Amino acid sequence: MPKSKSIYRTIALILIAIFTTITLVLASNQINKTAQKTEIRGVWITNIDSDVLFSSTATKTAVNRLAQLNFNTLYPTVWQGGYTLYPSQVAQEAFGKSLDPTPGLQGRDVLQEIITEGHQKGLTIIPWFEFGFMAPADSQLARLHPNWLTKRRDGTTIKIEGEDERVWLNPFHPEVQKFILDLITEIVTKYDLNGIQFDDHFCLPAEFGYDDFTIKLYEQELPGLSPPENYQETFWVRWRADKLNDFMGQVSQAIKTIKPNCIISLSPNPLHFALPAYLQDWFTWERENYIDEIVLQVYRSNIQRFTNELERTEVELAKNNLPFAIGILTGLKNNSTPMDAIEEQVESVRKRNFAGVSFFFYESLWRWSKESEESRNIAWEQIFKTTMPRPKISS
Repeated sequence: MPKSKSIYRTIALILIAIFTTITLVLASNQINKTAQKTEIRGVWITNIDSDVLFSSTATKTAVNRLAQLNFNTLYPTVWQGGYTLYPSQVAQEAFGKSLDPTPGLQGRDVLQEIITEGHQKGLTIIPWFEFGFMAPADSQLARLHPNWLTKRRDGTTIKIEGEDERVWLNPFHPEVQKFILDLITEIVTKYDLNGIQFDDHFCLPAEFGYDDFTIKLYEQELPGLSPPENYQETFWVRWRADKLNDFMGQVSQAIKTIKPNCIISLSPNPLHFALPAYLQDWFTWERENYIDEIVLQVYRSNIQRFTNELERTEVELAKNNLPFAIGILTGLKNNSTPMDAIEEQVESVRKRNFAGVSFFFYESLWRWSKESEESRNIAWEQIFKTTMPRPKISS
């Protein structure tokens, strides 16, 4: 009799193990099916090296083309080069220009065109606040408000980006904060947009912050101390990053007060660069629920370097808390990314169950490549074979 009990116990354990295995497999399959029901499929649309925004016909054609290829999210630039790309009363009052003076934008509201056309096609439209606190050195904004600019320790204000001279508005100055916040609330109030996106310029290069206003603020808050000579000194970095954190909290609250369902999207650089080099502590923004979505810029040509960025701890933690997509570089003018490299990166993102992808930028989806535009178009049809909605953002 004891032997029979032992056999029955063994059989029972085997049956339990089989049942547990089947349950886990079914649960895993269900998770995978759930993950595949939504995907961010975005693309950035800019006014540099691209003609798509400079005529109503080109803009409409672009929106329709992306909809046909089963994209579901557009990030069109609205603050670039020291100008708004939509008619702005805030910009008019601040520096006398309500709209970027490029001829193709005059007499139009390109953002409204994109929203109208995009919504008709079922697309999510999230305007991209591209320049953040940055401005061209020769811009009307910089010339009219020299007290808004921050400086290095040696008193210089210009930072070279590519071939362009840029200056940075002081994100700690109350007048700058008011101007930026007014621009943001203006666009959120004025348009039927789905969200607004900030990027790696919504911050400050770490070498800046030695202007008179910031030095005085630091010394007031920390009697007996002055900003150190080394701009990467830990506490000096932390103090400025925390000031930016506080302002981002104000931005988030202002947006949600106006439009609770507005998606606050952020497209930063990886944290190990963003925080020490640009004082952008986006992990805190995510932890504090200041943002609803992250599209991390992972512009790496080497697939191992690309996947390394996807597997960092802060990325893993954040993607368990909100929709976390990956920004992929499809190319720059005369320097296109091969289509097979793009496909490999998309596959790497999908394998790791990220919320989706976005591509920088529209024009390089097809142009400047050794591959024909037709062959790249066919490849895009294969990447997004069917329509798919974005993940839902809870307010």
